[in-house]
Amino acid sequence: MQLGIDLTFLGTGTSTGVPVIGCDCEICQSTDSRDKRLRSSVLIETSGKTILIDAAPDLREQMLRTQTPRIDAVLFTHAHSDHTAGLDELRRYNIMQAARIPVWAPTDVAAELQQRFAYAFDHSFSFFGGKPDLDLHVFAPGEPFEVLGVPVVPIPIQHGWLPIVGYRIGAMAYLTDVKLIPDSSRPLLAGVDLLVLTALRRKEHVAHMNLDEALAALADIGPPRALLTHIAHDLGFHRDVESELPDTIGLAYDGLVVPGIWFGRHIER
Repeated sequence: MQLGIDLTFLGTGTSTGVPVIGCDCEICQSTDSRDKRLRSSVLIETSGKTILIDAAPDLREQMLRTQTPRIDAVLFTHAHSDHTAGLDELRRYNIMQAARIPVWAPTDVAAELQQRFAYAFDHSFSFFGGKPDLDLHVFAPGEPFEVLGVPVVPIPIQHGWLPIVGYRIGAMAYLTDVKLIPDSSRPLLAGVDLLVLTALRRKEHVAHMNLDEALAALADIGPPRALLTHIAHDLGFHRDVESELPDTIGLAYDGLVVPGIWFGRHIER
């Protein structure tokens, strides 16, 4: 299969977003639109399907900004609120599509979603509009599966002490909230053309890669292109950080679209 993938960054900020409530630092006061960061999530468009990775608390604003007409499926990386709290906004897509939306999550994340959003998975009464109406699919990290005919590889990574997943779709891999990429997961990244990776800030953090750690991981993995995301205000001005980066590495920003990523690269097992 060789299909094109378009990747849209809906949000590139950490859990507080940028600007941060009550902060008067230079970055939070910046007038550069690239320094305004909603909570992290992305859209994948391929083979006529639109796949959302994570439902950030800002999902309504993100969808209004991008004027996204439909969401065919949702993938969750982990259960933290900055990646799941926008789930209720999916109900508008239930109305427009007159259908349930399938969502995929690892077993532990699926259990959390069912507890927090039980009403979204209750099909005892079905009408589209009063609540989100979702079909939940569970997978094992590291085991490939298909989302509406699109092959997906969930990549086991560590978010501090917490095991979570990133996703590989074709020649693109999206690893957010990552502190460590286990050696056993490295083969799943072989041959990626674009790797999206966390770079929270300059100072070390217990649960996220900082800028130096992200650059070291990218030098080791060696993708032709990389973009950094899940960024806090204390990383610095977008323009300044981007000027420090190698030519093959960029700093993602809200609304950035990467079109035409190649689909179909062989994944070494």
